[in-house]
Amino acid sequence: MGIKNFFKNAFSDMKASAKSQHEVDKANLNAVKAESKAQWEEAKMSPKARQAKMQEEREKQIAEANERKALAEERIRKARGEK
Repeated sequence: MGIKNFFKNAFSDMKASAKSQHEVDKANLNAVKAESKAQWEEAKMSPKARQAKMQEEREKQIAEANERKALAEERIRKARGEK
């Protein structure tokens, strides 16, 4: 009866794996739907609101770049043995 239990366990594992993958797929589909709706709403924004949003994103990118630059300069100082 060893082979019977082997197949029983194998099919049980496949069923659990398929169920887990279905949950992942469902979550990904919901995320894509939400992103699509967000893009649609952003496309309907007024030109002034769109410009303000773009400027906000640019400022965020500049701040992140400045932070990365500061971290890199700190690493350079440490590598040179400076304080």
